[in-house]
Amino acid sequence: MSRQANPIPSPQAPQGGVTHHRDRIFDDPQHDPYHAKGKYHEPTVCDVCGLVFHHGHWQRTAAPEGAHKVACPACRRIHERLPAGFLTLEGGFFENHRDEVLALVRDVADRDGNEHPLNRIIGIAVGPASTTVTTTDIHLPQRIGAALTSTFQGTLDVQYGHQEYSVRVHWRR
Repeated sequence: MSRQANPIPSPQAPQGGVTHHRDRIFDDPQHDPYHAKGKYHEPTVCDVCGLVFHHGHWQRTAAPEGAHKVACPACRRIHERLPAGFLTLEGGFFENHRDEVLALVRDVADRDGNEHPLNRIIGIAVGPASTTVTTTDIHLPQRIGAALTSTFQGTLDVQYGHQEYSVRVHWRR
């Protein structure tokens, strides 16, 4: 059985046949500039939060003797105050149930942080009409927004940054 190449190639993918979906070239121009272009030395420990880069990813484990020391991508974002994710919470329901909603926000972030330790809340800024949660990555605000919508309903809007690694998630109820 012969398979044909994908008839609609990605604009930045080179010409040629791609016979399986898994063979497509991922050519996302928006990558996280805080992640290293190459591999970290193994093992490497974050000298701020203590995460260890081992077996190709950052994890919570004891740092071995002689590990290289750097700041992990999440700690660098936090230090430089450059969040990748923004979650805005607003509406009458939110104002009346602020503590309950923020407890869910923190719970989702804690659970996500167990599996993805670089995904963290940077801060929660309470304003007169809305509250904004900033994060170190683009996935955590989306997961929190989905959990809020599942638990409390409301409307969810997700906007990805143009020419930058960012996301703005807006939940209202």
